[in-house]
Amino acid sequence: MTNTRRPRPAAPRSARLAAGAALALAGLLTATACSGGSTTARQAAEPAVTAEPAALSPSPGYSSPGTPSGSASSNAVVQLTPAVGAKLDAAIQSVLKQNSVPGISVGIITPGGTYQKSFGVSDKTANTPMDAGLFTRIGSESKTFTATAVLRLVDQGKVALDDPISKYVDGVPGGDGITVRQLGEMRSGLFPYSSDPDFVNTLISDPNHVFTPDQLLAYGYKHPAVFPPGQRFQYSNSNYIILGKLIEKLGGQSAGDFLQSQVFTPASLAKTSFPTDGTLPDPHAHGYTNQTPNGDIQDATNWNPSWAWTAGAVITQLADLESWAKTVATGAIISPASQTERLKTLPTGDPGVTYGFGLFNNNGWIGHNGSMPGYESVAVYMPDAQATLVLLLNTDVISQGQEPSTLFANAITKIISPNNVYALPTETASPSAPASGGGSGSPSATGTGSGAPSLPGNAPTTVRA
Repeated sequence: MTNTRRPRPAAPRSARLAAGAALALAGLLTATACSGGSTTARQAAEPAVTAEPAALSPSPGYSSPGTPSGSASSNAVVQLTPAVGAKLDAAIQSVLKQNSVPGISVGIITPGGTYQKSFGVSDKTANTPMDAGLFTRIGSESKTFTATAVLRLVDQGKVALDDPISKYVDGVPGGDGITVRQLGEMRSGLFPYSSDPDFVNTLISDPNHVFTPDQLLAYGYKHPAVFPPGQRFQYSNSNYIILGKLIEKLGGQSAGDFLQSQVFTPASLAKTSFPTDGTLPDPHAHGYTNQTPNGDIQDATNWNPSWAWTAGAVITQLADLESWAKTVATGAIISPASQTERLKTLPTGDPGVTYGFGLFNNNGWIGHNGSMPGYESVAVYMPDAQATLVLLLNTDVISQGQEPSTLFANAITKIISPNNVYALPTETASPSAPASGGGSGSPSATGTGSGAPSLPGNAPTTVRA
């Protein structure tokens, strides 16, 4: 998932094939914000990062702490004093420089103060400073929106989580024995389309290729199930494409229109959208990826996100994502009963990370991560502390065997919540594969990212969202 990248669930990252090509696509846990599990999500043998060191130019954004209020735990997060702000500045700048990250925007909201700053650049060519108001892709963080849309349908009496998916969506292999809940929890056992070599080849050769949902699913359906439904956790973008089809069938409109009317608008997310093509609204951050045929870093800003659809294509800004992180963790736009179901998290195989219906619990931080070619995100909330943490990056280049978003989240939470540190396992390479990746914020390499199994005769392939 992301993030378990991960529970961390969302955009995929494509693995290098025998030719050594890799393409990162959007990403739960990176943890990869989509995380959890039992299968390898991404290999560590990524090409060296050659991007120029990012400019360290934090923008103004630190506000003096106020008096703690509400029921937040007094020990869960530290007071955001000027001294703590200075520690955060130094830690973020260090991770940025050491891992050649172009830019990042960070938002922290607690009862004892707020911290909102941007570091580095949004455009390496123009050397434009990163800014919190820029639009960006969020990869698998999108799964939290898709899952919420399904729970809205549950509240409307149109679907039940324990219904078989075959009741609503035709053509799902073994659909009579796979429930809507198991799809949302990443426990369907269906082979992830983003791990299919033919899909990866098509995507790598043409990042602007337009895929339909049925075409995506067909790549996965040609493979047998990886395990019986409900047996274990495996991060798979296929699950959330199927849920997108469910939304369209029962919602009576396109997935994008349903998300707009039933999720974005009720949640007051005026800057959040579901794209219909590869363009980003202005102003936006440029995104940089090494998930390319030759491993060189390229500008992936306008690559078409249709390959991720309801598993990882959402676009937003920092302020909207800060608001959304709390909405997801507290269930503001769904019924208490549906929120209870969403929060029934189960083991992913990653220590400290469990996964529920479209979100993960990473050592007390509830939410998701995401990764798309060129972009990563983390959006989490700690109910005990009434604390929000949101990160938006304009690269998905793996460093130190980790998603860059995980490196930042880990460094930040060590400072603000030392007893609740966001962590995902280091992704390790399969003996038979030179590299692989997720993309949308998928779970960890242990089975959280895309949850891609080894393919006979090929390196494992993963595409995260």
